[in-house]
Amino acid sequence: MTRLTVAEIIANIEAGKTIEAVSADYAFTIKIDEYVPYACAAVHDGHQFRKELWEPCLHTQYERWYEEDPETKNMVKSHPIVIAGCDSRFEYDLNRAPNHAIYFDAWGKQLWKNPLSEAMINKSIKKHNNFYKVVHALINQLESKFGFCTVYDMHSYNWKRWDREVPTWNLGTSNIDNARFGNTVETWRQSLSEIEFPNGIKSTSKINDTFQGNGYFLKYITQNFKNTLVLATEIAKVYCDENEQVIYPEVVNAVHKELAFRIPEHAQSTYNTFK
Repeated sequence: MTRLTVAEIIANIEAGKTIEAVSADYAFTIKIDEYVPYACAAVHDGHQFRKELWEPCLHTQYERWYEEDPETKNMVKSHPIVIAGCDSRFEYDLNRAPNHAIYFDAWGKQLWKNPLSEAMINKSIKKHNNFYKVVHALINQLESKFGFCTVYDMHSYNWKRWDREVPTWNLGTSNIDNARFGNTVETWRQSLSEIEFPNGIKSTSKINDTFQGNGYFLKYITQNFKNTLVLATEIAKVYCDENEQVIYPEVVNAVHKELAFRIPEHAQSTYNTFK
């Protein structure tokens, strides 16, 4: 992996070159092994939290981890194109618009002892803006090359906090063209429901059950590109003990193996339909 500036990453993408890089500020990684009509993203995978924010933050390291999406990058790491955040959403949330990306409170609890300085906020927003410059260049290149592409927008959620039965997989579709993509969404939902987990974990999948797909990452791409389908795909945190901060690597690995063939299979079918 190479450390590159945002300008260098974009230049490589626009030239159609393969890369495996971390941004110069270590805010995100991008891998392009080959150009294909689909990409995977894990915008909430990151846990980094820069040191100047440690003391002002009222949330513990565990409280931050609890709301992040650990291991979502590892679930899709083998795919040809993967972009993932390195920083915690508590520093800035890549799935919120820039003017809402800095939390003042988080999940009902005040986040900072005192308001952050303008310099601190600007440092975070710059990282957010740089990420989306690269996202824009990437999707523009994929649409230009292939005419259509699919983005698998991977997330996870805390299922134990719900007071009802919730699905293992949830697809959020409220901000995509469901008249155009409804059948494709249903095919993806069905494929996810067939995933086999170890340890007796069942696999159920629903659409807009726990979340509706209101994230900025999906909205940004959907609003700027007319021939890219973003599938906001959430897995319940059955791959860890969310209360004890223990990851189950055998479950993460099982998801990775299943998605290794299910994503390209679905992406190819989708491409054949809409190219």
